[in-house]
Amino acid sequence: MDVWGRSHPPFLAGAKRVTAGVLAAALLVTLTAATGAAQAAARAGTRAAPSDALGVAPPDTPGVAPFEALGDSATEARPRPRVDCRRVKCVALTFDDGPGRHTGTLLRHLAKYHARATFFVLGSNVVTYPRVLRRTVAAGHEIGNHTWSHPLLTRLPAARVRSQIARTDRAVKAAAGVMPHLVRPPYGAFNRAVRRQIARPIVMWNVDTLDWRYRNSATVARRTLRSVRPGSIVLFHDIHRTTVGAMPRVLKSLAKRGYHFVTVSELFGGRPPHVAFGAAPPKKH
Repeated sequence: MDVWGRSHPPFLAGAKRVTAGVLAAALLVTLTAATGAAQAAARAGTRAAPSDALGVAPPDTPGVAPFEALGDSATEARPRPRVDCRRVKCVALTFDDGPGRHTGTLLRHLAKYHARATFFVLGSNVVTYPRVLRRTVAAGHEIGNHTWSHPLLTRLPAARVRSQIARTDRAVKAAAGVMPHLVRPPYGAFNRAVRRQIARPIVMWNVDTLDWRYRNSATVARRTLRSVRPGSIVLFHDIHRTTVGAMPRVLKSLAKRGYHFVTVSELFGGRPPHVAFGAAPPKKH
């Protein structure tokens, strides 16, 4: 049987006939060569590139090339009208210490309510979960700098404060192509000396959920809903499974109250103050 039909491809011009048996033999030789190459790579201590034929991305590893396919359309950014927090009720949900293994679930919860949030990331976690950070950026969330390794900045010399911030900036830029314009110091601790090393807004909070202490979703949700007011900046940590588990109730309840979920920058109309604890409530008309 002529595998190619009546017309042969150019590289078979002049050949009489290609049989299925010959083709099968050629395929066997190709597979054998590929297997040998893979074994040689293994002996050399290298790893063959994963196939993307089925659209399956490799697991998170440090140093992954940026901007690979996100593969999660449920969390990609959708256009929405500009929110004027001087006229409507807004709340800024903020998440510290990620990205982490629960952040992906959190992104899906936020997407369900078209919510934007601000993520204050650790550089050391960015290099561990670069794809999660890219998904976060692709979903339209804001990225802030939370230092490289979460030290108490007030106990560091000026050069190390700058290094903690700069190293995280570089990691975020390499992983997601954006530069953090906000900083949140670990433990909320800063002084004049620290402030002189950080030439961008420092973002604090006025609602502390204490989710790091109360590892219970119901408790975290209850504390949040009891404390939020228009203009609140709420402190969460997306590294805790129980915090992420509280978010469906938090989002649903606040949405019913008429809140818009915005980034910190949106809360201040794109111009956060030098030190931000929260915004003034909307003006009544």
